[in-house]
Amino acid sequence: MCETRFTTYEYVEERPVQVLKRDGSTEEFSREKLLRSLKIACAKRPVSGARMEAIADMVEESVARSAGVEVPSETIGALLMDALRPLDRVAYVRYASVYRNFQDIGEFQEFVDELTLRQQRELQARNQVELPLG
Repeated sequence: MCETRFTTYEYVEERPVQVLKRDGSTEEFSREKLLRSLKIACAKRPVSGARMEAIADMVEESVARSAGVEVPSETIGALLMDALRPLDRVAYVRYASVYRNFQDIGEFQEFVDELTLRQQRELQARNQVELPLG
């Protein structure tokens, strides 16, 4: 009988998520890069660091759950925009100006006008009161 003790360890091998960029290249997903872009968009805005961390957590979790190991950068950008829109309108517009890569002021103005119209509709919907029947 062998009196030597053997111990084995098993580790889950995590495959790093690759971000598929617009130009066709790929790079490893970086939480630091995500947070950096959030901090730039939220600079001098009333958005706490904890809130930015929570957004980064949500995006990172969504990316990790994605079916493939390659996630388009557009998907990550859309997740960030969805999180920023209800949080802070200025931060949302700042991020969108980089994410959507507006080519001229007209495109940017259309985006802001669309955002304003959507916000007005949401405000009207919240302020509507049900009238009693009869």
